[in-house]
Amino acid sequence: MGLMQKAVETYDKMSHLIGKEIEKKETLAPVGHIIAKPAILITIDSDGNFVSAEKFEKKIPIPVTEESSGRTSSPVAHCLCDQIGYVCCNDSDNSKNLLYIDQLKEWANSDFSHPKVEAILKYVKSGTAKQDLLSCGLLNLDDKGNFKNEKELICWSVLGLDSPGPVWTDSNLQKLFSDFYLSKISKKEKSLCMISGEEAVCTQQNLKGIFSLNGNAKIISANDKTNFTFRGRFLNDSEAFEIGYEQSQKGHNALKWLIANQGVIIGNRVFVCWNPDGLKVPQIHLPFFEPEIKPNEPSDYKRQLFETLQLCKSTLKPDKDVIVAAFDAATTGRLSVAYYSEFKSGDFLDRLEYWDETCCWFNRFGISSPYLSSIVKYAFGTQRGNAENAKIEIDERIEKQLMQRLIFCRLEKQIFPRDIMLALFNKSKNLQIYNKVNRANLLFAACAVIKKYHHDKFKEEWEMSLEKDKKDRSYQFGRLLAVLEKIESDVLRERGEERETSALRLQSVFVQRPAYAAKVIMDGLKTAYYPRLSAGRRAYYEAMIGEIFENLSQFCDDNYNKPLTETYLLGYYLQRNDMYKKKETKENTEVNDNE
Repeated sequence: MGLMQKAVETYDKMSHLIGKEIEKKETLAPVGHIIAKPAILITIDSDGNFVSAEKFEKKIPIPVTEESSGRTSSPVAHCLCDQIGYVCCNDSDNSKNLLYIDQLKEWANSDFSHPKVEAILKYVKSGTAKQDLLSCGLLNLDDKGNFKNEKELICWSVLGLDSPGPVWTDSNLQKLFSDFYLSKISKKEKSLCMISGEEAVCTQQNLKGIFSLNGNAKIISANDKTNFTFRGRFLNDSEAFEIGYEQSQKGHNALKWLIANQGVIIGNRVFVCWNPDGLKVPQIHLPFFEPEIKPNEPSDYKRQLFETLQLCKSTLKPDKDVIVAAFDAATTGRLSVAYYSEFKSGDFLDRLEYWDETCCWFNRFGISSPYLSSIVKYAFGTQRGNAENAKIEIDERIEKQLMQRLIFCRLEKQIFPRDIMLALFNKSKNLQIYNKVNRANLLFAACAVIKKYHHDKFKEEWEMSLEKDKKDRSYQFGRLLAVLEKIESDVLRERGEERETSALRLQSVFVQRPAYAAKVIMDGLKTAYYPRLSAGRRAYYEAMIGEIFENLSQFCDDNYNKPLTETYLLGYYLQRNDMYKKKETKENTEVNDNE
């Protein structure tokens, strides 16, 4: 149970944040509390007299018992903030209201009472809550006088005391309730807590709702005596698993707090990464190195990546713990731990840096590592529509599975999944179906992944600069495709025409039968486009094509026209990038000469 132990450790180390409100952050709930979202705020004075009632929309910690925290259809009252059906007296059925008053009375009459609790008890016992809410327009009744909005939660604020104000911001009141409830259950029989390893009062009802997308899902379910949940392996349910009440409260509230504030939700799965001491940890789904101005040279990229690593290690010491977990709401009542791992921060940072070093490529802004979500979307997603702002859409069920595989691959330094690499390779055969932005992003992700796969699988180092003498047939054919595309695009641009080149339209054929497709494209260029080129540019392109064919001549005829491998895309990208870079350099030189 490493997960719960680390969650409890996190809770104890973050004790200074318990019950504290932080803007745009969910509160870390005290022991004996859950985070809830009331709909109504009632304000009273210290004598229990009604002052006002208003609508309320904010998540706050509220006191609960073991039984009320997991209540379903059976009526069980909370201890302070509760639903309209419990706070207001219903003429037809007053049972819930009586349960609520009994809970409040037990706390108010104990050694752990608080003036606010006594004032609230006095007000509820007066029986005016129903009429007060009606007069404020906050209570809806049906034809029979029953509450239509009886499940709306009510919270309290008390005026006229030494510490007036809302109950959820009163740390003294919260501590008094925790002490009251722990004192109350301390009379129960103790047994071995499998989290702390010590004797403690254990709980049969663990908190639900640590993942907001499925509020009733539990990470630890209740053990019953039906459906053979433990029979055949243990004599009774307690032998299967037991956890102390306080440990359960700390662990579950810590996980809920971490998921709400740091979790990354993909589909109905949430990923969370944290340090128990509260130190900032790089996110596992984002590039490790993401500067505002991206480097354009591989040497600069590696240097800045190393500097980022050293900076992170100076703030997150190598011996600190980093926890990574993924949760999936498999059913409405069950929350599964889809992934869990513990790292020392030094090793964790090295693994993130290693991924960014081996999985990177040029994009429009410089060199960087693609987002994991981009890899997944462009590998298995579909562009909807042909507009320039068309997005890539993907099934959430597929996305969450693939994201976990990539996160696992990144953290465990596994070989990049071949099926994801091939999916990107196959999508890149039909670039003409994508708009310009998606086309560029697809090429960026595909080249980075191909480079990464060959590094992991074959220990090959593929440079991010053009290698004209590269002894790889697919790479050289990729270069040829880029040159043929550039020739036609130059002429089309000069004529003011905007349409796809023959090279791009025949790309899928080129990958399957490169020699045949190259001949078809070249014949078309010589007829329709070569005459429109200047003599100098024609000679330049012919020399480049001749040099590529000379490199291809070293491969035997039997392999010459066989389908290309994924490395053709690297040659295509780098050759194209090299030609456009030279064009920009030439244009800049001409501008400087004319100044």
